[in-house]
Amino acid sequence: MSIHPTALISPKARIGRDCVFGPFCVIEDDVEIGDGCVFEAHSIVKSGTVMGSENHVFEGAVIGGHPQCLGLACSKGKAVIGDRNLFRENCTVHRSKEDDGVTQIGSDNMLMVNVHVAHDCRIGDRVLISNNTMLAGHVVVESRAVLSGAVGVHQFVWIGQMTMVGGQAHVTQDIPPFTRVDGKSTGIVGLNCLGLKRNGLRDDEISELKQAYKIMYGQGLTWPQVVAALREKFPGGRCLELAKFIEDSLNRDGKERRGITRDRLSFRRRPENDA
Repeated sequence: MSIHPTALISPKARIGRDCVFGPFCVIEDDVEIGDGCVFEAHSIVKSGTVMGSENHVFEGAVIGGHPQCLGLACSKGKAVIGDRNLFRENCTVHRSKEDDGVTQIGSDNMLMVNVHVAHDCRIGDRVLISNNTMLAGHVVVESRAVLSGAVGVHQFVWIGQMTMVGGQAHVTQDIPPFTRVDGKSTGIVGLNCLGLKRNGLRDDEISELKQAYKIMYGQGLTWPQVVAALREKFPGGRCLELAKFIEDSLNRDGKERRGITRDRLSFRRRPENDA
């Protein structure tokens, strides 16, 4: 283990083997850190953080900070981090605002400079989030999604697996898996075909998803009709995952129900699109 003389590490923190702590980094009480993690100068890990192995926290990043909620005096919630994540300069990750809640980040993710992950967010594995992107509270980002720079994501939004969100998008509704979002309009502009190929999807899987996309955005169907059509035509595979995402989005209640992002070309309002 390597500890710079100016690093402040609580004796109550549980630290794994072979970790590196740079100048002026701070590790608070009630922190658990796995083996082989690296903390650069002025990085901070706050109380309530549980971190796996081989994570790299760069200069000025703050992991497990207090939630930004008015009237919340304190929080005993957790921030739970997997393995092999990169938190670049000045990233902020806030713990849950609920005492028994968790902000969760999986493994093999990269959060670039100035990324903010608010309280109670859930991020899967192999997610890439670019500079200055902000996730509000309770956002879900599924595995292998890519968020470009300066994206703003509204609270309670779900972003499906293997999506690509363009730079400066204002995401206020759920984004179905496997799709691509235009940054200027924040409308869906087709499948994320390049991302699907890079993630190992077969040609026949991509072909079926193209058929599913036409059902979703090319026939003027309501979202419940889309779910029914997808389940009838595709009894399994990736298209069934797509149907389940839409169905789950429709079944959420109250303020957690954000609706589903429309395609850029039509932007027509379906009778039950927001219902």
